Amino acid sequence: MRVMIEYEKAQGRQVCDVHEKNLARGDQGGPLLAGSERHDKADDGARGSRFFWSTQKMMTFQGTRLQDTRLPLSTVWLLETLAESKGRQQLFENQFPQILKTLREMALIESAESSNRIEGVTVEKSRLRPLVMGKTRPRDRSEEEIVGYRLALNWIHTDYRKIPITPETCLRLHALAQGGTSGDAGQWKTTPNDIIEIFPDGRREVRFRPLAPELVPEAMVELCLGYRHAIDQLQVTPLLASACLILDFLCIHPFRDGNGRVSRLLTLLSSYHHGYEVGRYISHERIVEQTKEDYYEILKTSSAGWHENRHDILPWFNYLLSVWRIAYREFEARANRQQPPRGSKTALVEYALQNLVGAFGIADVERLCPNVSRDTIRLVMNRWREEGRLESLGKGRDAKWRRLEQKR
Repeated sequence: MRVMIEYEKAQGRQVCDVHEKNLARGDQGGPLLAGSERHDKADDGARGSRFFWSTQKMMTFQGTRLQDTRLPLSTVWLLETLAESKGRQQLFENQFPQILKTLREMALIESAESSNRIEGVTVEKSRLRPLVMGKTRPRDRSEEEIVGYRLALNWIHTDYRKIPITPETCLRLHALAQGGTSGDAGQWKTTPNDIIEIFPDGRREVRFRPLAPELVPEAMVELCLGYRHAIDQLQVTPLLASACLILDFLCIHPFRDGNGRVSRLLTLLSSYHHGYEVGRYISHERIVEQTKEDYYEILKTSSAGWHENRHDILPWFNYLLSVWRIAYREFEARANRQQPPRGSKTALVEYALQNLVGAFGIADVERLCPNVSRDTIRLVMNRWREEGRLESLGKGRDAKWRRLEQKR
């Protein structure tokens, strides 16, 4: 068992926010940014000063680093594959908008659940769907964060064309994702949050030291300016610029808590800016959660040497490209497999029933099948109940239903 803690000093005492991560069983854990080189005492004394932090040394966007980067053939192949997938997605959006509406709802629920679960925030399964769909009010801190993440996703999905990559955007995303209730929601950190690893024998080792709190505001301004300059002036490959943005954000670690969630929201926002919108239909956060061991290890690799500008962005870039490739493949497979015959309202209802998560009502099916009458929906649902594929959880107009797993 390894225990990762974020180490802070407050009023002369040590404050530890503990996240457990069982590498063997794959238990859920908090955000892990690992892999810097060991700092000696001289470094520790200097890192809080402006002399130690230099935008010329630390930020991936400084100098000609990105312009001089030569992408390996495997990376070029991934980029070409994603470009082709982006074109096919646009065809699906034009031809099968009703199917994609169902996928959007599924992705919204999965994203809110997975991104928070990576941070150790969970809610009852029966509460998840009503919370994400805005049908019930949160009753505790964890549920507030689920609702907050949903609000952040809604903002991005609705207004991404109007949302620039700026420090102000990062602050708003943090305020939303934190549920708006914590004392420092939407504020930069005010105490150090070093990443420390505790070994089974009790030894502690600093795995990464993010920037000191007093350096964060300037660093975030430089990061956002560097990103926009790389896109607008240097004509850097857009997805490479996005990968650099996210890596630098995680290395700065600008918030006391919630950095992982904001990084995933920024990943969505920046990819949408460049036309890669598969995150609307397939949860990027779920794929990250499913590949979290790779995520942690690759983040460790690419953040090593970041303070000295000797880090390697390519492992992180290839990981993000692979995540998007998985998402596009899943999107096309679902859309091709599930699309109902043209004009078949029964098939459309069955598709909706196959993809609804948790308990749902007839109104939920109607929302996904707006051109299908309630009588047709009831006929299909009653047939599924007789076949042992659905069960009713109550009686009356507002009764809830649940899909049953079929025995093999």
